[in-house]
Amino acid sequence: MLVGKVVGSVISTRKSENLIGSKFMIVDVLDQMQTVGKQLVAIDKIGAGIGEYVLVAQGSAARIGCDMENAPIDAAIVGIIDDGTGLE
Repeated sequence: MLVGKVVGSVISTRKSENLIGSKFMIVDVLDQMQTVGKQLVAIDKIGAGIGEYVLVAQGSAARIGCDMENAPIDAAIVGIIDDGTGLE
């Protein structure tokens, strides 16, 4: 699981049928959490907003975490961090 900050959103009018109705956010992964790349696009089923710190699950955990096991999802916002003391 990664910690990041939501910095934007992505709008896609043409997408997989399993993703219709989903919101996509751009997450800036914190430096100490990086594995590959600094930003990623994550599906958001919990209503995170720009500027909030979030928990991001990747891979099969992302699909399971947002109850979309049959959707082509690689990253999902699964939590909004209330207190990010010491994150940056």
